[in-house]
Amino acid sequence: MRFLDANIFIYAFYKPKGRLTEKQKFMKEKAKEIVRKLIEGKEKFITTVVHISEVANILEKALSIEALNSILTTLYSLENLKIVGITEEEYLIAIELMKKYKVDVNDCLAIYIMKKEGIKEIYSFDKDFDKIEEIRRLP
Repeated sequence: MRFLDANIFIYAFYKPKGRLTEKQKFMKEKAKEIVRKLIEGKEKFITTVVHISEVANILEKALSIEALNSILTTLYSLENLKIVGITEEEYLIAIELMKKYKVDVNDCLAIYIMKKEGIKEIYSFDKDFDKIEEIRRLP
């Protein structure tokens, strides 16, 4: 099982207004590959309701309500995607972890959940995860 960061969904579904750089094209294609694996059930994934909320907040500006509704409903229906709820205590732990890791709170939440679930790999384009020794960032 691998953790899925919000930016994977954003790169896969967001329709940019301008031309993409080569790096952005690469990231978009990789994100689509990962989402294909998810949709086809080829791999097991985990994320949090907080990360899904991040996706929704960004995509709602770019997609119709119907399209966003379809994406979110699909994500919640997938058997190979575990979306974990977060307690107040867990979010407070993530806030505390910000001091240790020097990354944003939702990245710390991902780190906390990964450790809690025994997960060592994350699909993310966020290079902040490269600072965390016990985590391997993919792709």
